[in-house]
Amino acid sequence: MNNDKFALPFYWNDYEDIAMSLYEKFGDEFGETKIYRIRFTDLLEWVLTLPNFKGTREESSEGHLEQIQSAWVYEWRDNQD
Repeated sequence: MNNDKFALPFYWNDYEDIAMSLYEKFGDEFGETKIYRIRFTDLLEWVLTLPNFKGTREESSEGHLEQIQSAWVYEWRDNQD
């Protein structure tokens, strides 16, 4: 997602949108192994600060964070040669 003021908001169930935003933010700084080693407390904070993310801390769950990690790995893989 970009910082376009017309971009739609996204929430905890929008795993692919979150993953794309995290990949745009961090690029190849995080590879597959490193993504899976991210602490959920850090991941939670990063997601909450993404532009257009409208979910709340209280709505998050371990399941959401696991899905986001997996989607982020797939996004990273898709962007490799």
